[in-house]
Amino acid sequence: MCCVLREFDEGLIQIDTEKEWKVEYIQKYLDEIGRILQNLPQAEIARAIDILTQARTEGRRIFVMGNGGSAAMASHFACDLGKGTVQEGKPRFKVISLNDNVPLLTAYANDFGYETVFAEPLASLAEPGDVAIAISSSGNSPNVLRAMEVARERGLTTIGITGFAGGRLKEKVDVCVIVPSDSQHPDGMQHAEDGQWVVLHAIFVAIRQGME
Repeated sequence: MCCVLREFDEGLIQIDTEKEWKVEYIQKYLDEIGRILQNLPQAEIARAIDILTQARTEGRRIFVMGNGGSAAMASHFACDLGKGTVQEGKPRFKVISLNDNVPLLTAYANDFGYETVFAEPLASLAEPGDVAIAISSSGNSPNVLRAMEVARERGLTTIGITGFAGGRLKEKVDVCVIVPSDSQHPDGMQHAEDGQWVVLHAIFVAIRQGME
């Protein structure tokens, strides 16, 4: 612990300067998150909610995918949407996270290349009218981009949840929710991921409230 002695009216007081630095950094981080959340594209989020609500009503399947932290988001969102919206007498969401079948994912990666791990399952499972959601902080993950190409070829409605300026993903989806994180900020990726979590939870909560 790094400490200094500072003189106040009541005498010398020991100050933990390391703690002061941590508190200052935490506040800066939270301030940036606050800025990002204030500027989320609410109209695009609302469009995503409408698409997913229609998919539930029509019995369409919803496929979610992402890499790394985005893979965790995909699995979490599929759990929220699939289980957290169940209400007696109402249609259920048919939602699948393409990250969750690890043997299948690694088989495609090993035999066909990692860029195919989402596109190939979509080619097998997706039908026109289904929905594909790509989560990518950079918007430039090759396997996600390829999956969106396959999704469009097969007549799916596509949604992107991304950060920074949207990357190439924004050109390959019908609706792109871009978290306005700063690509020049050293913590920009973490800011983007935090914003994406908020977007996904906002979508889930809005849908659940709308079903009541």
